[in-house]
Amino acid sequence: MSGLFDKTSQALGSSINMRLLRQNVTTGNIANAETPGYKAKKVDFEEALARAVDLDGTSKLGIDHDEHFLTGGGSISKVRADVYDNPEGNTTNDGNTVDLEKEMATLAENSILYKAAIRLINKKLAQMRYAATEGSR
Repeated sequence: MSGLFDKTSQALGSSINMRLLRQNVTTGNIANAETPGYKAKKVDFEEALARAVDLDGTSKLGIDHDEHFLTGGGSISKVRADVYDNPEGNTTNDGNTVDLEKEMATLAENSILYKAAIRLINKKLAQMRYAATEGSR
């Protein structure tokens, strides 16, 4: 089964999972916009995903141990998102660091990219379905 999907399909699947995580973190920030002392969270995964995909093959390094950094050419399934307190947030009088306008913009951008990844996965699956059903004709 692992040979059924190419690297692009695996990367799209990982991207969809990470975008879902970002959606959850961002909506959590928005929900806590008026909670005193709440520290806004941020999710980063794009660089790790790009290193794991390494489409041009420039990096042939891998990891031997779970605590080593993924430097490229590694397994897409090992890509993990970094969730941390957003250092870019301005603290309000009540200690809250949520910038509602930025969070809404992040939510909109993430939603667009999530939908684009879903469409691409659907196209890849349609190609596979066509090859399986119509390819022999």
